[in-house]
Amino acid sequence: MGTAGQQNGPDRRALLRAAVAVPAAGAATAAFETAPARAATAGGGGRFDTESPRFALAVLPDTQYLFDADSADPAPLRETFRYLVAERAEANIAFMTHLGDVTEHGTEDEISRAADTFRTLHGKVSYSVLAGNHDIPSSTDDQRGGTAYLAAFGPERYASMPTFRGASPDGYNSYHVLRAGGREWLVLALDWRVSDKGLRWAQGVLDAHPTLPAVLTTHDIAWSDDDGKAQLSDNGKRLWDGLVRGNDQIFLALGGHYWPPGRTVLSNDADNDVHVHITNYQDRYYGGAGMIRTYSFDLARGVIDVETFAPWFLAQDPEKRTPLEAETIELTGPVDRFGLRIDFDERFGGFAPVVPPKPRPASAVMPRGTVAYWRFDGSGAVTGAPVPDGTVVRDLTGHGNDLTVSRLHASGPDVLAWSADHHPGQPAHASLHFDGGKSPDRGAILSTSARAALNSAQFTRGYTIETFIRLPDPFEGDHAWMGILSWEGRNGDAGKTTGWSPLEPTCSLNLSPERFLQFVVYPERQDADPTSWSHALPVGRWTHVAVVNDGRRTVLYVDGSKIARNPAQPSTGIATLGKPFVLGATQFDESFGQGFYGWIGDTRIVDHALPVRDFLTSPA
Repeated sequence: MGTAGQQNGPDRRALLRAAVAVPAAGAATAAFETAPARAATAGGGGRFDTESPRFALAVLPDTQYLFDADSADPAPLRETFRYLVAERAEANIAFMTHLGDVTEHGTEDEISRAADTFRTLHGKVSYSVLAGNHDIPSSTDDQRGGTAYLAAFGPERYASMPTFRGASPDGYNSYHVLRAGGREWLVLALDWRVSDKGLRWAQGVLDAHPTLPAVLTTHDIAWSDDDGKAQLSDNGKRLWDGLVRGNDQIFLALGGHYWPPGRTVLSNDADNDVHVHITNYQDRYYGGAGMIRTYSFDLARGVIDVETFAPWFLAQDPEKRTPLEAETIELTGPVDRFGLRIDFDERFGGFAPVVPPKPRPASAVMPRGTVAYWRFDGSGAVTGAPVPDGTVVRDLTGHGNDLTVSRLHASGPDVLAWSADHHPGQPAHASLHFDGGKSPDRGAILSTSARAALNSAQFTRGYTIETFIRLPDPFEGDHAWMGILSWEGRNGDAGKTTGWSPLEPTCSLNLSPERFLQFVVYPERQDADPTSWSHALPVGRWTHVAVVNDGRRTVLYVDGSKIARNPAQPSTGIATLGKPFVLGATQFDESFGQGFYGWIGDTRIVDHALPVRDFLTSPA
């Protein structure tokens, strides 16, 4: 336990739900004294996905009142551990860390009961445990020699865990390396009042793994009043000055000991944020009832979502829960349930900069059946310079489906320019910037020649059409129904009678006023216009779009994810009319209005359905 402040009373509500989402959060990595890294798997609870951008770190604070002499009750903690094992795969739980004060008196009997309870978790979810002031005899630092705690929770306990990498010579400090979110992370578990020798050991671990983001866990680092605003304790100031502030790797520091919970953000010597949190619920009903906090890392969204709940109460029959059990299932105050926005690439850039992928040659991204492939990184492409009318962009397949640039209406030279901007997963590191719009209509297009084979290709065995687009931020002006790519002509001339209008083209990819993608096709074999609709596209960010048809129906993918509004109607082929394929606009009644507004990158057409793993974004 620690210094007991006033009892916490943040706003909270009783959430009686059948399940609690546990995304949460990874923590950091490194190998200093022990074995090479091994892949972590989950025994009994399903396999942990090391490459998913979403994973969870479970944090368990002071459990001392559950192991208090003859009043001990390990049942809540056993249920917490069963929950973590059962939810291992579903919530992608990477690791659990205990913040100290496992027991009330540190006696052999209490320690033995606690160690036995941890066997529920052992071999199924990797974890770390550190000593709190109640777990060991009175001591000013970690140089205390043998204890019942060390015998039960020393390095030998973790030796079989795939994440364990080493411990300090005295055995009271340890660290783990986990692979989660496609990278390695370091979890550093520091003892109660770590000594100068222990700090030197911790610095050595960080020095040996300079590129690993690190989560520091310890018993005593900060305290808070009821306002939830944490500030460093005396020991926390020592840790901050002696270890945290000078090591940019440490981005999250977690402690227990004090209550109520609290949090703060401090700036380190690199002028980066370090999130410092107190997690302790021993003052709550039933000594906290084995309550856990989950840090749900979402690397795709740049967010850590934090939740606090009690699996023991969650597992009980809702009809039989007492009022105190019901209100303590989940805590929802601002220090118990919150989100942290972190640009992980930027935050970790000082010690682990992201190395952008190199451009891939055209030969590496033209699978069998590639009909056309265009990219905009050719010689003479000067970033920001207008692309002159008459410029030819070669079809790199050699099939002759070259594109030629022309302006729409009386558009000036600036409506089309070369750009070095590109999607991070795009093979070519270049694009075209289009400045099309309305009032007056303006824009530019790239079209195949009158005799290009692509003009008449009907794709009755299926097709995959891919492109990369980026919408400007801010997305200004009226650009409703602007075209991205299309074939020229009128579907009525192809004998189609059931569509919105016989004057629209036989195939086009457009953007609605709500920024929804619209892919509309008039199939070669059916008299229909099956149309796919996406969600609203983001602005200021590159998006990969893939339209996949297997000869029976069409599915639209955005950033490798299948959208919801794909038509079930049969769709075989494209009713092309021998007229040009166009990038940058869509006709109506064989006339162009506005042109595209934004960036277009690599564009590829394949004569069959490709799986997601073979999209242009695939690094292989």
